[in-house]
Amino acid sequence: MASHRDGAPEPSDAVTTSQQEQEQFPNPGLPHHPPRLTDVDPRRAKKAERQVAWLFVLSILGSILFFIGFFAVRVDGDFYDVMNPDPTSQLRLQNFLLGLGVTFAMFGIGIGIVHWARTLMPDHELVEMRHEVSAEEDRADAQEIVETVLDESGIKRRPLIRNTLIGAIILAPLSFITLFRELGPIDTRVLSHTMWDEGIRLVRDPSGTPIRAADVTLGSTYHVLPENLLEVSHQDGYLEEKAKAVVLLMRLKPEELNVSADREDWNYDGIIAYSKVCTHVGCPIALYEQRTHHLLCPCHQSTFDAANECAVIFGPAAHPLPQLPITVDSDGYLIARSDFHEPVGPAYWERGRQKKEMASEA
Repeated sequence: MASHRDGAPEPSDAVTTSQQEQEQFPNPGLPHHPPRLTDVDPRRAKKAERQVAWLFVLSILGSILFFIGFFAVRVDGDFYDVMNPDPTSQLRLQNFLLGLGVTFAMFGIGIGIVHWARTLMPDHELVEMRHEVSAEEDRADAQEIVETVLDESGIKRRPLIRNTLIGAIILAPLSFITLFRELGPIDTRVLSHTMWDEGIRLVRDPSGTPIRAADVTLGSTYHVLPENLLEVSHQDGYLEEKAKAVVLLMRLKPEELNVSADREDWNYDGIIAYSKVCTHVGCPIALYEQRTHHLLCPCHQSTFDAANECAVIFGPAAHPLPQLPITVDSDGYLIARSDFHEPVGPAYWERGRQKKEMASEA
């Protein structure tokens, strides 16, 4: 027998078992397979079938509950205004229904399939001998295997399980598709413009009080909205507009600011304003470190340097926070010079094109 120089057999050599070894180590065969109660008792099998079907029904109901929470419970006041005019309570109710619905949808399918496999699908062990490869025979074998799986699973003769499983499988993925749809607008041009405009006063959130430049002290921060947003109702999209226009206002020493040549008039005596919406996935920037002038997003720890035009210094964000150009009016109140000069929010792939469109419109 040909072999490598180290004594190992060639890959093409066949290694056989001697008659003596076969007699010394006989094939023990398959272990004894005790039948399950559902294998010998038709009533138990029928009960298990109903249990599986009810689990799939639970998944269907969970998906329906998700859609009720998503489409019926609105946070803009369209549905529960009379019963509960507080949009915060509506938001909590919606989140509760969404979470509960997805939980039941996934739990019902998962546990249902496991219970089906453990109680109704065949669980005996099989041994299949290897055979020569043939394209035509392989196709026939594959078809036979599929038919065998369908027969052994019982899906053909158990319409209750089949129909509820089809309903659960159709509805459950739709809830995730709906959530993915809400991760951001399909038409991302809506992020290119906010309610900020030339002459719009900066007001505190949520009081709506205008802000005098003289009242902004070093190291202080304000959560700021455009004054004209206060005229928008929840039914007309107040929350959507607020999510785009919300701003962080702070004051640094003018000599600590590194300002680009084209932004020299975007701040007023060290007072700067930047979008509060993180450019990673849109979480609200919430933390300001006064000593380092760093802004931190609590979701994924993206960190921005307010002294250097909110450049990214850490984390997954790919773009600086958009800056709102500001100045003061004749009464000393802070006002916007214009809208943002670039899209707010997450850095969609259209961002570069949108910046060019905004520049051409300006």
